[in-house]
Amino acid sequence: MTDHFAGDVARRYDESSAAMFAAEVVEPAVDVLASLAGDGRALEFGIGTGRIALPLAARGVPVAGIDLSEAMVADLRRKEGGAALDVVVGSFADAQVDGEFSLVYLVFNTIGNLTSQSEQVACFANAARHLARGGHFVIEVGVPDLRSLPVGQTGVVFAMDEDHWGIDEYDVANQGLISHHFERVDGELRRNSIPFRYVWPAELDLMARLAGMELRRRWEDWTRSPFTSESRQHVSVWRKPPG
Repeated sequence: MTDHFAGDVARRYDESSAAMFAAEVVEPAVDVLASLAGDGRALEFGIGTGRIALPLAARGVPVAGIDLSEAMVADLRRKEGGAALDVVVGSFADAQVDGEFSLVYLVFNTIGNLTSQSEQVACFANAARHLARGGHFVIEVGVPDLRSLPVGQTGVVFAMDEDHWGIDEYDVANQGLISHHFERVDGELRRNSIPFRYVWPAELDLMARLAGMELRRRWEDWTRSPFTSESRQHVSVWRKPPG
């Protein structure tokens, strides 16, 4: 698995994703995750620079993490409270953290960073391996936006402003997606392209069943809005059976 979040990407991550760090985005997610963690520990797959982990830990939930990017973890370590978190550098498809957890979670489309079905299946198995009986696995991810893809074309513009253009390039036959970002930084135009594997809700449910977990909830967002055919994303909660 290639680290696409090294170097300049890591240095600028918080700035380029500033909207996702806003309190109105973070707090509803932390509310849901804290309630699911209860009195137990939480493990974040793809902990990154701590956007969710640090405020969750500030609620009193013991948080650990796994992340492939040493640069992102180094940025996390520099933040208040970051050095206290138990973080393993590696792929969340198979890397291990000691102990059991009442909650494993994976947010902001990060499941797509695993670019093969076998890796995504392994991720669910890894979540189940870390969970205590009755624990929950949570994923926040977009619904594949294929309805925006014109017949005969492979690209969709998802962002366009003075300093940033974003284009999603689809490989429908293989459920592949490359997000191309063209940004003006210090007067220079820079390109960053990151591959993903998009995945459907029903496919995720099957991965959960293979890992011995069952779907408990599916919402459109962290405020628990109903998930419908028009929803552009979902927050799904699976449970490892108790007993």
